[in-house]
Amino acid sequence: MKRIFLLSFILLFAHSSFAATEGKFIQKDNMFPRVEIVTTLGSIVVEMDRSRAPITVNNFLTYVADGSYQGSVFHRVERDEDNERDFVIQGGGYDKDYDGLYEGDPIFNESGNGLKNDMYSIAMAYQDRKPHSGTRQFFFNMDDNDHLNPGRDWGFAVFGMVMDGYETLDKIMRVETAFNEKIGYSFVPKDPVVILNVKVLDANQ
Repeated sequence: MKRIFLLSFILLFAHSSFAATEGKFIQKDNMFPRVEIVTTLGSIVVEMDRSRAPITVNNFLTYVADGSYQGSVFHRVERDEDNERDFVIQGGGYDKDYDGLYEGDPIFNESGNGLKNDMYSIAMAYQDRKPHSGTRQFFFNMDDNDHLNPGRDWGFAVFGMVMDGYETLDKIMRVETAFNEKIGYSFVPKDPVVILNVKVLDANQ
């Protein structure tokens, strides 16, 4: 009985700790908070749009505040080789060993917010064609990916734009990729591109 009680307490504490750093309380009066994503190949500054994607922005900031993006990797660096165009850089969901990281509750898909999957925008990923399954994974559009916008079906919710660090994303886009048996993808960087830190920038920066 004591063991069951202790396990329940630990799970409750873990959930409470995650909830205590909810993104909605971070610069709550700032509609356009900025974060700096520091990677092993350079830094990226993103300005998010709470006015259009409040659920997605607050969800992202919750993971930022929790520190759980530190040590995660960009596991997907994908190009359309046939059309010779860049596609997406996706990350935030796996560690360097490609083990899945803790996920909070899925969020509502805000893809109808008017923001488009244009080049250098950041959007929320979702799983297995289930539009409301997004949790912690995000991606950068590395071209104008109009087919990811909503139409007859749900699209992918854009929640911000890159303001600085375009050269970092371009550098990541050029890394050598290969098939990774553990996660079953063929566009995984051979040398992991690691997110070292994600920090919220001062509202005046």
